[in-house]
Amino acid sequence: MDALIPVVNKLQEIFSCLGAELVQLPQIVVVGSQSSGKSSVLESIVGRDFLPRGSGIVTRRPLVLQLVNVASQDDRRQAAGGDNGFAAEEWGTFLHCKNKIIVDFEEIRQEIVDETERMTGTNKGISPEPIHLKIFSPHILNLTLVDLPGITKVPVGDQPVDIEHQIREMVVNYIGNPNSLILGVTAANTDMATSEALKLARDVDPDGRRTLAVITKLDLMDAGTDAVDVLTGRVVPVMLGIIGVVNRSQHDINVNKSITDAIQDEQSFLQKRYPSLANRNGTKHLAKTLNRLLMHHIRDRLPELKTRVNVLTSQYQSMLNSYGQPIQDHSATLLHIITKFAAEYCHTIDGTAKNIETSELCGGARICYIFHETFGRTLESIDPLTGLTTLDVLTAIRNATGPRPALFVPEVSFELLVKRQIKRLEEPGLRCVELVHEELQRIIQHCSTNNTQELLRFPKLHDAIVEVMMGLLRKRLPVTNEMVHNLVAIELAYINTKHPDFSDAAMVSASVNSSQAEALQDGSRKWKGERAEERVAEERSRNPGTTELPGHSRGHINLLDTPVPISRKLSLREQRDCEVIQRLIKSYFLIVRKSIQDSVPKTVMHFLVNHVKDNLQSELVGRLYKSQLLDNLLTESMDVAAQRTEAAAMLKALQRAGQII
Repeated sequence: MDALIPVVNKLQEIFSCLGAELVQLPQIVVVGSQSSGKSSVLESIVGRDFLPRGSGIVTRRPLVLQLVNVASQDDRRQAAGGDNGFAAEEWGTFLHCKNKIIVDFEEIRQEIVDETERMTGTNKGISPEPIHLKIFSPHILNLTLVDLPGITKVPVGDQPVDIEHQIREMVVNYIGNPNSLILGVTAANTDMATSEALKLARDVDPDGRRTLAVITKLDLMDAGTDAVDVLTGRVVPVMLGIIGVVNRSQHDINVNKSITDAIQDEQSFLQKRYPSLANRNGTKHLAKTLNRLLMHHIRDRLPELKTRVNVLTSQYQSMLNSYGQPIQDHSATLLHIITKFAAEYCHTIDGTAKNIETSELCGGARICYIFHETFGRTLESIDPLTGLTTLDVLTAIRNATGPRPALFVPEVSFELLVKRQIKRLEEPGLRCVELVHEELQRIIQHCSTNNTQELLRFPKLHDAIVEVMMGLLRKRLPVTNEMVHNLVAIELAYINTKHPDFSDAAMVSASVNSSQAEALQDGSRKWKGERAEERVAEERSRNPGTTELPGHSRGHINLLDTPVPISRKLSLREQRDCEVIQRLIKSYFLIVRKSIQDSVPKTVMHFLVNHVKDNLQSELVGRLYKSQLLDNLLTESMDVAAQRTEAAAMLKALQRAGQII
C-alpha cells in the first residue's frame, strides 16, 4: 500500500513534463476561501515553512506538492540520485528546475515567488499553469496535494474583473477530476453553512464520497462558543469526516515559532478544549487520514487507470504509425505515393475504392448519372419542332422552289430545317463533357482526402500532384469538346434519308393525304351550307359598278403597294406540305438524337476518362520523378513533423507509465 503514492507521483512527473492531461491521476486538491488557512495547513503537514506569506491573495498558481518519505539514509541517498556524499535530511526539488536539489527551505519559498511572478506578474495576477514541487523528508507521510488560489470576490491590482469566475473555473477543473479527493478548508470563526469550499465540493461531488473537511483557526472562535457541533458533523455532515486544526498566528510566525512547537501547543489546546475529540483532530491525525484516504483511493482507481493508459498507448501507437517513419529512400517513397494516388483515382472511377461514399454519388457512379440522367433527360426534353412554326416551314418550302410553283415538297427545305434542329444537340453534348470534367476534378480532391496523412505530410508533393492532374484534364478537355462538335458536324454533313428507321416521304405524304380526305368527307356537308350562306351575304353587300382599291384611280394599281397579309388560313395543299415536312423532321431528328445520346458518352469515356486513367501514372512519374525535385517535394510540413515528435514523446511516456503501474 505504501508504494502506491510514489507510483502516482512518478506518473504525475511523466505527464507533467509533457504538459498533457490525458490521464486524470489520483491526488488531494486543497480548496478554500482566501486567507482560510490552506497554506498553513500544508506547512503543518510538511513541518517546515516553505510557502509564500502575506496579505491578500498569495497563492496565485496551482502548487502540485508531492511529499516523499525517506526514512533511512539509503532511501535519502537513492532519492538524491545516488550521491554518497549527500548528507541532508530534508530537501526539495522543482520540476521546472530540472530537479535541482534545494536544501534551504527559504530558497524554496523564494523560488515559488519568482516562478509565480514570472508567469503572472507582480501585481496579484493568477495563472492556471501549475508549479511542481517535491519535498523529501523522514518526518512526513507520502502524499500528493494540490494547493489552489483562494476563492475571492473582488479583483485587486491588475487582476481581471472576472477574477472570481477564473478562480472558480480553475478550482472546478481540478476537483471535477473523479480521481481526486477534495480537502475543503473552512475557518472556524466563519459560518460553515456558507463555506465556499464545501459548496463547490458539493457541486462536483454531490454524494460527498470524495470530500474531507478541515476546520482551521479553532483557537480564534468567539468567547463562549465552541466547534463541537461542527466537528461532529451536526451542522454540515461530510462523509469522509471533519478534522479541526489550530494554525500558527501571525504573531507566532513573526517570532519564528517552530511548527513542532505549534503542533505540541495544538495538542494541548485540543486536550483542554475538546478532550473527547482530541484524538480525532489535529495536524498529525489529518496527515495520517489523508495518507490513508489517498492510498485507498489510488488502490480503487488503479485498475481503471491501467486500462486508460493501455488504451491511450494503443491510440498513440496508431497515430504515430499514421504519421509515417522518417524518410530513408526518397525515390521509393515518391513512387509509392504516386502509385497509391493513381490506383485510388482509378478505383474511384471504377467503383472499387475501399472508402465508398454513402452520402452522395462519387466517381464513376456520378459519371454514369451524368450520362444517363442529366444528359439523357436533357436530350429527351428537346422537342424536335421547338422554335419551328408552321410559317417557318411554309417559308422554307417557298424559298426552296424559287420562282416556280412546286408540284412536290422540295427536299432542300427538309434538309435546311432538319439541320437547324440538329444543331441544337451540340450544346447538351458540350455541357455533358464539362460536367464529367468537373467530376474528374472532384475525384482528385476525394483521393487527396483518403490519402490525408501521406499528402498532408508532404504538402508540396500534394500541390504538385494536383497541378499535374489538373493540367492533364485541361489538356484533354478541348480534344473531347472537338470530338463532340465533330459528332454533330458529321450528322449535319449528310442527311441520310435512306436510313432504315427513317419514315419514307411517300408514305408520310400518303398518310397525310388520307387524313385530310377523311376530314373533308366528315365536314363536306357543313362546309357547303356555310359556303352558300357566304355567297348570299356577298350578293347583298355588293355595290353596282366596279370596285376600286382605296387611294387609287381605276386602271392604275401598283401591286408592290398591296399589303401582304400577316396571317391567313392555309390552303389544303399548304397544310399538307407543312405537315409532311414536320413529320419528316421529327422522324429524322429522333434518329439523330438517339445516335448522339449513344455517341457522346462513348466519346467522353474514350477521349477523356479512359485516357486520363491510362496515362495518369506515367504523367505523374514523368513530371515529378526527377532527382532535382525529390528533396523539395518530400519536404515535410512543420505541423506533421511536430505532431510526430509529440506523439512519439507521448507514446514513450505512456509506455513508461504502463511499466510503472
